[in-house]
Amino acid sequence: MTAKIVLVFQSLLGIYGDRGNSTVLVERLRRRGMDAELVEVEPGQRIPDDGLVYLLGGGEDMAQISAVRELQKSGDFFRGLDKGAVLFAVCAGYQILGKSFTVGDHDEVYQGLGLLDVTTRRGAKRAVGEVLHSWTRPDGSTSLITGFENHGGYTELGPEATPLARVEKGIGNCGDGTEGAVQGQVVGTYPHGPVLVRNPDLADHLLEKALGHDLDPLPMPSVEKLRAERIAAARGA
Repeated sequence: MTAKIVLVFQSLLGIYGDRGNSTVLVERLRRRGMDAELVEVEPGQRIPDDGLVYLLGGGEDMAQISAVRELQKSGDFFRGLDKGAVLFAVCAGYQILGKSFTVGDHDEVYQGLGLLDVTTRRGAKRAVGEVLHSWTRPDGSTSLITGFENHGGYTELGPEATPLARVEKGIGNCGDGTEGAVQGQVVGTYPHGPVLVRNPDLADHLLEKALGHDLDPLPMPSVEKLRAERIAAARGA
């Protein structure tokens, strides 16, 4: 059986290079001898309901509005999640998964997809720059998430969502020390980079969450060396 990594609406939510997240997931499966394919879906096309992981990236205000309206119409998208797939969303993609978000100079409120118990409003200052966040793995160990944030919206979590990580450097959700949100099989976060390229252990976590079992280690010393350099640079900046 081929694992489908589904990249949703790249033309709308693809301005920060978050497409690289899909490439990493496919490659990490293939390097372990598993069949995997990247499926790209644009507005107006059918979204497969048998995806393993669905991905949303960052985008601008009007793209957010268009994307959420298209996804609200797509029963196949929600059926895929009902079957146990993982949804991973970054920045604007993260914001539209919540109950509501605002756009424009007048902070007009739009209804989100309601897949995360979060709301997003414009913050006092734009969050821009390299970030470090402390993420607790399912086994209780911790790992740093490295990336960069660039968002004007500030996201507050409700009781049904839990933070993905704690902020070491950066703004995160809204300056309250939390970053991202997790609710069931849905994971949202702010860092670009692409974030799964910079943080392969987070990529493997998403795959394991979707597959329902642990994966064999995939040592890549050159990747780990570059990751260590990025972490050191962020802490020294």
